[in-house]
Amino acid sequence: MSEKRYKKLRTAGDLQGLMEGHYRQVKLFHFGKPLAWVTSGAPVEILRAMDILPVYPENYGALCGARGAGAELCQAVEARGYSQDLCAYAKESLAAMVDAKSAPLGGLPKPDLLVCCSNICGTVLKWYEAVARHYGTPLFLLDTPYIHEDDGKAPEHALHYVMDQLQDMISWLEQHTRRKLRPDRLRRSAELAAETTRLWREIRDLCQARPSPLNAPDLFVNMAPVVVLRGTREAVDFYTKLKAEVQERVAQGVGAIPQEKYRLLWDNIAIWPKLYRFYSQFVDYGACFVVDTYTGGWAMKMDGGDPLEAIARVYTEVFLNQSLRFRADRMAEMIHDFGVDGFVMHSNRSCKPYSLGQYDIKRIVSQRTGVPGLMIEADHCDVRAYAEEPIRTRIQAFMETLQAAGS
Repeated sequence: MSEKRYKKLRTAGDLQGLMEGHYRQVKLFHFGKPLAWVTSGAPVEILRAMDILPVYPENYGALCGARGAGAELCQAVEARGYSQDLCAYAKESLAAMVDAKSAPLGGLPKPDLLVCCSNICGTVLKWYEAVARHYGTPLFLLDTPYIHEDDGKAPEHALHYVMDQLQDMISWLEQHTRRKLRPDRLRRSAELAAETTRLWREIRDLCQARPSPLNAPDLFVNMAPVVVLRGTREAVDFYTKLKAEVQERVAQGVGAIPQEKYRLLWDNIAIWPKLYRFYSQFVDYGACFVVDTYTGGWAMKMDGGDPLEAIARVYTEVFLNQSLRFRADRMAEMIHDFGVDGFVMHSNRSCKPYSLGQYDIKRIVSQRTGVPGLMIEADHCDVRAYAEEPIRTRIQAFMETLQAAGS
């Protein structure tokens, strides 16, 4: 099934223009602003408040993967001695850094600053150290303690530890940019980020409707602004418009796919090079991915009050910085809330933190909910790890199981 069989959102053009504008600014019009490479879990609200332009190499890696350039870039950097087992996002970024001409968009501009946070994975630490050595760029590492508590709440000592580092980060940014952080601008940036994530959370919740107004590719593609433009008015305006369109679909009973029969949950990062081709195999059975754990990682609630405290809590309590029990609990809740019939877990060669423990989570969730799960082995960008026929066979068997259960 091709991309054309999905009901295209009217806001697709707005999204394309928004993202193209972002990368134009990054490539051509960032002069006069410091440019910072940041990890996807970094507290970007502080950078926005200081008029520092953030760019996300992970988002750029997803772009490379979606354009089919992932495997070639990975091979290029492996030829320089990097391991094949490294994250494809890291390898794509490093390959584009050393040979920009071979990369989509000609790679990313040289950063003035590097801001790396440990809350999502450990690979980013060495990845950003390699970038810092290559460019001679100052690097700030923000360490967020792992949350062992099953309720997902950071203990007070962990919260204070992160807040102290945020103060250090602000001093570091002020030193390197000669810009002062204004409290009013930080509060405004945090408010815009909170509004953006609220809208994204509400859009995702609308998929509890039957039929679901959105499918996995819609969720994966439309998450881009909440990542790269969080804390901006542009992101708020886009999600306001998207929410109105999704609400319209719900009111009219318009589903994302023809004749929804089965409702599925997705766990882990999207398979970007196969975004439509992979998920179409489920659509052929009338199955729609109505919810996922990945795009929900940016649907965090940012409370009011002290912006620094809110930022510290949000970025310490992200989904991948949580215990396996918490992740299993959250998946079980989504299965209940969204009326899910089955779940699919992407055992992602690139993303070890996301993938380790999935078999335990799968067992816990199935035992608790009675809902069957399927494990797919692939990679979020490198098609060398994607075995077409075995994956098709496993999907067929899984969907036949769901059909038998419903007959």
